[in-house]
Amino acid sequence: MTGEGMDWTGSGSPSDVDLGRVWTGVAAEVWRRRPGPAERLAARLLRSPGLARALVTTPSLLLGWVIATVVVLAAGAAVTRSTGTPWVALFAPAVAGAGIAYAYGPGIDPTWELSQSMAVSDRMVLLVRALAVFGLNAAAGLVATAASGAAAAVTFGWLVPMTAVCALALAAATVSRSANVGVAAGMSGWAITVMAGQASAGRLTAAITDSSLVLPYLAFAACCGAVAWYATRIPRGAS
Repeated sequence: MTGEGMDWTGSGSPSDVDLGRVWTGVAAEVWRRRPGPAERLAARLLRSPGLARALVTTPSLLLGWVIATVVVLAAGAAVTRSTGTPWVALFAPAVAGAGIAYAYGPGIDPTWELSQSMAVSDRMVLLVRALAVFGLNAAAGLVATAASGAAAAVTFGWLVPMTAVCALALAAATVSRSANVGVAAGMSGWAITVMAGQASAGRLTAAITDSSLVLPYLAFAACCGAVAWYATRIPRGAS
């Protein structure tokens, strides 16, 4: 069909428009900004400028998200000092789980589609992002619990549960291809665990202080990690 001097193909696209060149222009617009100090450091450490760009564009590593995480943990530290209840240790796994879920791209990462054309595999991008988010949240949580004056057992007791919650959130996000589903799964799973610990042991901190739960937490984290690994596999026949 012809109209107003423009030919249209049966697919509804102008026949004289090179969609490949349009997409190249969009990609160049997104990726053209000059790398900052953090990205240059990441590129040297990872030996991949593309992987470094994917890392610094992780939604849960952007400044706004990091500030929100610090505010939540700081509030938990303040409440812990005033009440004696280790709220930082209870908040940290949920906060980290949400951050891990938002390390996965579809729907929330503006560079997700572009990252699909990178030579680096999706799994490598996700692994680097997840480790960075986990490390940042673990460090922030340790600082907050130390500032709150929590006992050593509580200070470190939430690290293993946090690993399990993060693995659950990541598995749910990758299987459903939705970060929001991952956040819901991680937070609800941790809330159920804390409430179950309180019901069985009579104290709110049982989920982070009971040493008998360490092996179940680690086994659960390993299973969820395997699910996430399988969900991000390269389809058969694809390169």
